[in-house]
Amino acid sequence: MIYDLIIIGGSAAATTAGIYAARRKLNFKIITKDFGGEVATSGEIGNWPGISEIDGFTLSQQFRDHLRYYDIEPEEGVEVEKITRQADGLFCVLAKTNHQSETAKDRLPNGYDGSPICSYLTKTIIIATGVHPRTLNIPGEKEFRGRGVSYCTVCDGPLFAGKTVAVIGGGNSALESALMLSEMTPKVYIINIMPNFTGDEILAQKLSEKKNVEAIFSADTKEIYGNGTAKGLRYLDKAGQTREIETDGVFIHIGMVPNSQLVSGEVKKNNLGEISTDKNCATNIPGLFAAGDVADTPYKQIVIAAGMGCTALLSAVDYLNKLK
Repeated sequence: MIYDLIIIGGSAAATTAGIYAARRKLNFKIITKDFGGEVATSGEIGNWPGISEIDGFTLSQQFRDHLRYYDIEPEEGVEVEKITRQADGLFCVLAKTNHQSETAKDRLPNGYDGSPICSYLTKTIIIATGVHPRTLNIPGEKEFRGRGVSYCTVCDGPLFAGKTVAVIGGGNSALESALMLSEMTPKVYIINIMPNFTGDEILAQKLSEKKNVEAIFSADTKEIYGNGTAKGLRYLDKAGQTREIETDGVFIHIGMVPNSQLVSGEVKKNNLGEISTDKNCATNIPGLFAAGDVADTPYKQIVIAAGMGCTALLSAVDYLNKLK
């Protein structure tokens, strides 16, 4: 089968593109490794229009419900390895599946060994794969991941109820993490390499009102240590002295890395690895579009990602109309 469109991703940009694609009666499919993306792991969300306050998991469920209203079921468990453009102008999406996607597995040939195959042929593609957490790359981080080290407070925060925890970072994600943890733990350290928070002032103000939260600025985290599980961390203070904090959990929120590795070197990216797009969300490859946090938009916001998903879809429709 040759699709009009393949949407790669499973969050705000992909959902919006999918809704508009359904309303335009395109022959399309949404494929994603897992649905929800970083939205599903977000804490309190207070800037989604029409809803004063909602959590990320609930909002991602609403995304899924909206797609189902149009009889769209994203194909999950699909990991795109590579996208190639054929001589005839069609795109070939090479992908492999995991055990989460029975529908995807059913399409595979007998004897499939798990290597990438040309799973989808399509006239256009919208890449809306978002981002993944940036790591500190310090001793103990990898060793204790899942055993005290986490990048998702929404997912793992409740596991540390009643314990001492530390949050590393100073942006909105770190501030939201510390606020969430302050409601379930007796002591929260927030360790920021910068001299001030870089997140929204309203979040910083809320955090300053929490008596069980201690902010440590100009602190460069160097090591996470433990015995089987994380037990503490070491950092350099602004004077260059090594300090220690005993903590049962370390939540790392220091930024995101774009999930853009699936496109070839022919696709232009900026120095951050974000896919370069024009005002129509078009890349330098005709028929290939990018939307949301994986693109080089200067502001990473859910509402912006949704708008870009709409723009990318309408641009894809214009491209398809010209093909006809």
